[in-house]
Amino acid sequence: MLGNFLTLTGNVNIMITKAYGAAAAHRPLEPLGIERRDAGPDDVVIEIAYCGVCHSDLHTVRGEWGGTLFPCVPGHEIVGMVSAVGSAVTRFASGDVVGVGCMVDSCRACEACEAGLEQFCSTGMTGTYNSPTPDAPGHTLGGYADRIVVDQAFVLAIRHPREHLAAVAPLLCAGITTWSPLRHWQAGPGKRVGVVGIGGLGHMGIKLARALGAHVTGFTTSPEKRQAILDLGAHDVVVSIDKAAMKAARESLDLIINTVSHSHNLDPFIAALKRDGTMVMVGAPETSHPSPAIFPMLGRRRSLAGSMIGGIAETQEMLDFCAERGVVADIEMIRMDGIEDAYARMLKGDVRYRFVIDSKTV
Repeated sequence: MLGNFLTLTGNVNIMITKAYGAAAAHRPLEPLGIERRDAGPDDVVIEIAYCGVCHSDLHTVRGEWGGTLFPCVPGHEIVGMVSAVGSAVTRFASGDVVGVGCMVDSCRACEACEAGLEQFCSTGMTGTYNSPTPDAPGHTLGGYADRIVVDQAFVLAIRHPREHLAAVAPLLCAGITTWSPLRHWQAGPGKRVGVVGIGGLGHMGIKLARALGAHVTGFTTSPEKRQAILDLGAHDVVVSIDKAAMKAARESLDLIINTVSHSHNLDPFIAALKRDGTMVMVGAPETSHPSPAIFPMLGRRRSLAGSMIGGIAETQEMLDFCAERGVVADIEMIRMDGIEDAYARMLKGDVRYRFVIDSKTV
């Protein structure tokens, strides 16, 4: 159902869209009426069906990273159906199933953008929420809403069966955030990959590394999660609070994807890397990690790296790979008015493994 239209000065149309957001960091999320632009020549209007709930949503809406622009409407794991397209749109048509991830624009002209790495845009990508924009209210508003309008260059084709669409939504962030470093560091047959932290990101890291053909080890602080981690596709599980188990894991891995979103000691995981191994940080903590010891890195030529989502082409590659192999996230569906309870449960790690909002309840 399309939103109500208002006509503004200069005959520019906007849509009044139902959404959930917060007016301030200390305020709970509540129903809002927000403005969406009408479709310009290159725009796609998307009726949102599902939106995943990312830990970044919580950090941003609570102002934990600083720089939050209010009102804040989070959400960057969006799946929906095209309801209208602009006159110059060639890639999509009404009725298509599509997705929108963590960004909705970039400069498109810098070296990174020309290389298909829009996430590293020299002038800064435009995030799906909390980025400056000419549209009211002056910054982007995300997917906790019933529709969104996005330039076709940042819309992605979804080829999974329709019954899987809710579980596809987290691929737009959790999936690409782990896929990008797995591909960049060439995870595959003959490689041993570790995944630290088995939550929304980590469970996708395990599924994708296994699907790429790597030998996968899951690291967890919770012994009771062992079987669940094996069920995700891990070959081995290491309980990281068990010193003997961590000692046995030393120098065993080519690559580690560290998804943990809180500050922790990196040294035991660096010790698990082989010579020339790399640990890639993809989790963003509220405070910095303690600086790792330098000699274990010097002595084995190990690397500590970072990675952030992926470009549009790489995200489409990931979605197509997952569609071909039936890879989706493990999710728990929630109503929009249950978001505060979902946030509270996320903080306790009480979700297996991603909340997804049924956007019909917005």
